[in-house]
Amino acid sequence: MEHPRYSAQQMAARVVRFDTLKHMGIPLMFIDSILPGHWRMNYAVIGDTASENPDYTSQRAIADPHKFQIGMGFAPPGNGPAWHTHDYVEMFLVLEGEWRFVWGYNPDPAQPDGEFILRKWDMISLPPGVYRRFEVSGGTIGWFFAVLEPHEVFTGKDPIWPPKIVEQAAEHGFAADDRGKMIKPADYDARHAAHMQTLLSAFARLTGTPLADYTPHAP
Repeated sequence: MEHPRYSAQQMAARVVRFDTLKHMGIPLMFIDSILPGHWRMNYAVIGDTASENPDYTSQRAIADPHKFQIGMGFAPPGNGPAWHTHDYVEMFLVLEGEWRFVWGYNPDPAQPDGEFILRKWDMISLPPGVYRRFEVSGGTIGWFFAVLEPHEVFTGKDPIWPPKIVEQAAEHGFAADDRGKMIKPADYDARHAAHMQTLLSAFARLTGTPLADYTPHAP
């Protein structure tokens, strides 16, 4: 099989430096991101990473299409994605901190079937149709790395939220249309800026280092 040849410039576009990526966070990528207890900063590394926010298209770290999708993110203690599911496999690797993964088949988030505590370098692969939520259970910022199976973007609801989460998001002015694209409130830009500042302030307070100065390689 013959493969295309890449120039040095094209290969450079496939390198992601964390010092660049850390400034490309999306604080309101999903309709649940505005809800207390579900705050986090998401990063689109490859593909749409299940985003409901179309802004991700200009913030992907690697623009070339792949047959998989990769996202990253961080959250303060007690925060993480709300109860939801997907029609494809989603695998998580814990990069930093301690995370609690809760799973089940009932759309009611109050009726899970089980949970796992994952720590640095632990992984979990979540099958299609299994509801899940995860949150930082440790006392400082937690980081995760996610790999998603191929899926089409904005062709239907994704993530699939239970009614309770949809109702809570609507109370805050956030919803998604039938294609899974976020319907933004009129004051979205101001709320985006405020939420960004909230997450950056929490990061600096909990780690002792502003995100702009943070490096995972520091001793």
